[in-house]
Amino acid sequence: MFESDLPQPEKHTNEELYHRQVELLKLFLEKHAITQEQFDKSYHDLTEKMHIQK
Repeated sequence: MFESDLPQPEKHTNEELYHRQVELLKLFLEKHAITQEQFDKSYHDLTEKMHIQK
């Protein structure tokens, strides 16, 4: 089997990945898996690290 035979991962922009991560954080908050404080910190850190302008 050659590397070229393996399925290639989908390519996403940073913005697409950012929005997917934010939706996941919102789901965790909604399901009470994280606190509002944890959501706020993770959201802030994610936004900063991915250089997203709000």
